Amino acid sequence: MDSITALLEGFATAAQPAYLLYALLGVTLGTAVGVLPGIGPAMTVALLLPLTYSLDPTAALIIFAGIYYGGMYGGSTTSILLNTPGESASIVTALEGNKMARAGRGAAALATAAIGSFVAGTIATVLLTLLAPAIADIAVTLGPADYVALMVVAFTTVAALLGSSPVRGLASLGLGLFIGLIGTDTLSGQQRFTLGVSTLADGIDVVVVAVGVFAVGEALYVASRLRHGPIEVIPVGGRWMTRSFWARSWKPWLRGTFIGFPIGTVPAGGADVSTFLSYAAEKKLSKRPEEFGHGAIEGVAGPEAANNAAAAGVLVPLLTLGLPTSATAAVIVAAFQSYGIQPGPLLFTNNSAMVWALIASLYIGNVMLLVLNLPLVKMWVKVLQIPRPYLYAGILLFAALGTYAVNFVVDDLIVLLVIGVAGFFMRRHGYPVAPLVVGLILGPMAEEQVRRTLQISEGSLSALVTSPFAAVAYGVLVVLLAVAVVVRLRQKKVESLV
Repeated sequence: MDSITALLEGFATAAQPAYLLYALLGVTLGTAVGVLPGIGPAMTVALLLPLTYSLDPTAALIIFAGIYYGGMYGGSTTSILLNTPGESASIVTALEGNKMARAGRGAAALATAAIGSFVAGTIATVLLTLLAPAIADIAVTLGPADYVALMVVAFTTVAALLGSSPVRGLASLGLGLFIGLIGTDTLSGQQRFTLGVSTLADGIDVVVVAVGVFAVGEALYVASRLRHGPIEVIPVGGRWMTRSFWARSWKPWLRGTFIGFPIGTVPAGGADVSTFLSYAAEKKLSKRPEEFGHGAIEGVAGPEAANNAAAAGVLVPLLTLGLPTSATAAVIVAAFQSYGIQPGPLLFTNNSAMVWALIASLYIGNVMLLVLNLPLVKMWVKVLQIPRPYLYAGILLFAALGTYAVNFVVDDLIVLLVIGVAGFFMRRHGYPVAPLVVGLILGPMAEEQVRRTLQISEGSLSALVTSPFAAVAYGVLVVLLAVAVVVRLRQKKVESLV
């Protein structure tokens, strides 16, 4: 009942006209960004981080949450009409959705994706509302060694499972951990890896790194691969949801929700894994398996529901444990930290009004997204026609202005350029950027918890693994890695069909 009361208070805050406008701004930006191939929610949140410092924390986080949910919605439009997923989680939608569009059923594909996203997003947000406070209560009882174990799980799974190669993921994580060490050691007061540059004595701002790898790096990478000539977009054709389409979609929506949400809560589970599992489940359970590969509506409904349910699931470890398990979640943690707020078990105690307003805004944003996606789909198609040179030039300009606005120091622009070029080469050679940002954010926290554990145990390393919770966490890590190997093998089979 306490959660219900707190949620109602959150609705009272989120329903204020100013916050409703911020929610609308977030979901609109998120949808527009999700529609554009190669630009994801992580880039948009990173780009807007420096530009929202004038807002209060609640307003900024409502905008970012709207972008997060909206980006998941918008990716389906590009996948269905262009056969070019805006986000990796939308790859599966392209399999069946684009075939439906080419067969003159594009309107039905877009409708089942939008409605499925709404259903899954709402159910998953309800589950977030119920589970997050309980998990936060448990997390308060954890000790330093337990947090070290959680961070090791996050490091290992995010680095080993994101991207095409575990080795490259671990290398990206190592680079992030190194960048996190740059600055002044809080314990000894000694400068580390600053090369005598006074600007680096305070460390490299997370916002600068996030904007560098996601905005500058991604813009350079996508610009280097631009296609020349006009983009061919399949017209939105056919009827919207018929009775037959409703009958074939509602079960996949529910199945996708309950596949996506728990996987989203697991480190490195995320939307990618859940969409592939949902697609495989729908293909196995379908009464029309012969339609898969030729435009089966179940292959759009299930994965899109799983995609959005996983997006809500990712918020569970983020809000309750402070663990980002995806690229966008890592940037949202940076947004929290830029306001001096640390996501974790004390968030629901120290910042209760803000976090419940944030959760309430997710419900409101879901309704807004349904209204935006169904009637305005032709407008989103127009967004696909924006000339790419103008688009990416604008991104680079806003990245530079936003970074300079953080500290009003020119040296930050040099750091931004260096990190942006590094991010470009990482993307060019298949190194995932998410582990870098996760390592940068969690690295200093992990170092602090390791030191605290060793101080309590008087230097005994066994204290890091003898805690019951830590032992269970490491056991779960082994199981996760084993399951991930099996899932990845299945995922490669599905990707070969695209």
